[in-house]
Amino acid sequence: MQLTREELLEAYRTMKKIREFETRVNAEAQAGRVPGSTHLYSGQEAVAVGVCMALEDSDYIVSTHRGHGHSIAKGCDVAGMIAEILGKETGTCHGKGGSMHIADFDVGMLGANGIVGGGPPLACGAALSAKTLKSGAVSVAFSGDGAFNQGTTAESLNLAMVWKLPVIFVIEDNGWGEATSAEFAVAGNIIERAKGYGMRAEKVDGLSVSDVYESMRQAVEYARAGNGPTLLHITTERFFGHFNGDVDTYRSDAHKADQRKNRDCLVRFRQTLISGELLSAGELDEADSAIVTEIDVAVVAARAAKEPDPSTLTTDVYVDYE
Repeated sequence: MQLTREELLEAYRTMKKIREFETRVNAEAQAGRVPGSTHLYSGQEAVAVGVCMALEDSDYIVSTHRGHGHSIAKGCDVAGMIAEILGKETGTCHGKGGSMHIADFDVGMLGANGIVGGGPPLACGAALSAKTLKSGAVSVAFSGDGAFNQGTTAESLNLAMVWKLPVIFVIEDNGWGEATSAEFAVAGNIIERAKGYGMRAEKVDGLSVSDVYESMRQAVEYARAGNGPTLLHITTERFFGHFNGDVDTYRSDAHKADQRKNRDCLVRFRQTLISGELLSAGELDEADSAIVTEIDVAVVAARAAKEPDPSTLTTDVYVDYE
């Protein structure tokens, strides 16, 4: 399906927003202003954007510990997100969740998750509710290659097929589970393992936002028609270490330099837009400038915001401590 100029520009804007957001989060973390860990999404922007472009506002996603990109692509407010990451009361979860627990039900973002493999069962629950209520919505479980080895993921694949749930399992394979290469941790073939459940499955180039979008569009159409789940095995690149304190010595400097030079999905998309005369360099530069300003304003506001009042400690939780 051919995207319009407006859709292409919006895709570029969102990818650039994720990249700039992560650059600023990294700077805030290095300056000691971020409580706890952050897991940067830089390099994987085409996956989040390509997937979420195919969704409606009423659809659901469940994310991972590396969830900032998914949140932005699904429509979460960046000002609320940076405030949340800095632990401020103006954050999306009032400063109580932090980087790994950003959520906004109003836009269908059911939450990032610090538990590896914790998302797929939640996505199945959202899909079951959509099927039961006949809302026509679909749900998406973002997971990494490491999470694909978890029992929760295997059980979710089985459940989704047995109940023909409208859920798409997006496996973002950046080649690393923390500091362990997928070559040492993932047995067999992810696509063939999914097909073992009788599931529709496809491998996708995660450096191409258009490839991701088209595969996701077909998976969503398939799910909405009542045909059940799809698994997309999307190969991508992780530019930084596993988390902000990871010195990333398990990858060579030459490897990381080659990533940024030859396998940067944002650079590739920009070059494609310009060379194909779909958008001009001036239009993209203007978008870049606006996004930098937006993130600047969000960071300044977040730094100035108040921290949560200790009296609210037991609010926004399921258990009543009274």
